[in-house]
Amino acid sequence: MTREILESDVYKELETVQNPPLVYPDCAAEAEPATLSMARRSVPEATSMDEANQILRGNWLKRIQQHSEQHSGGRAIRDILDIGCSVGISTRYLAETFPLAKVTGLDLSPYFLSVAQFKGKEDPPRAKPIRWTHANGEETGLPSNSFDLVSISLVLHELPRTATVNMMKESFRLLRPGGTLAIIDQAPNSKVLQVRFSSMLPLAGTPLS
Repeated sequence: MTREILESDVYKELETVQNPPLVYPDCAAEAEPATLSMARRSVPEATSMDEANQILRGNWLKRIQQHSEQHSGGRAIRDILDIGCSVGISTRYLAETFPLAKVTGLDLSPYFLSVAQFKGKEDPPRAKPIRWTHANGEETGLPSNSFDLVSISLVLHELPRTATVNMMKESFRLLRPGGTLAIIDQAPNSKVLQVRFSSMLPLAGTPLS
């Protein structure tokens, strides 16, 4: 998988997604194998990395649908933002689950986005193609109240607390009333993550689930 990416012309995609003022190191070819390895550790009963990823993402998507049905007031999910989308694994799952929605994958790394856009060309055509955006998840520059669902998938464990708080504030700014903020991360029962999330509840105005 890594060799396939490195030997391809994937970085021709770079000029179409890169925001030149933002600087981020190139480590994109290893992102997908690393994500699948994390999924395998999170679902030890799975017999393969692919099976673990399917279970992990399936549970995540089910919870998103349940939360939206309970809190959206019957409004369909029409606009989705995946912050820290990396090479687009979570973004593509969201697009497949909500085929009528406009889906945006946003990341600080243009290299990740190049891989995401390159791999997207291997997928069947979508009625609404995924939009890949090079921006900072703490300050996206996107309009307020413009998304029904904001996803942060396997990102927060990588961030210092200040960046996490900023990203959460930005997520709430972007959400429409009744929208869903969906966070998935490794070891959600860890004391570090629980304390961090508990300290952020006042940012939401309402409890998170």
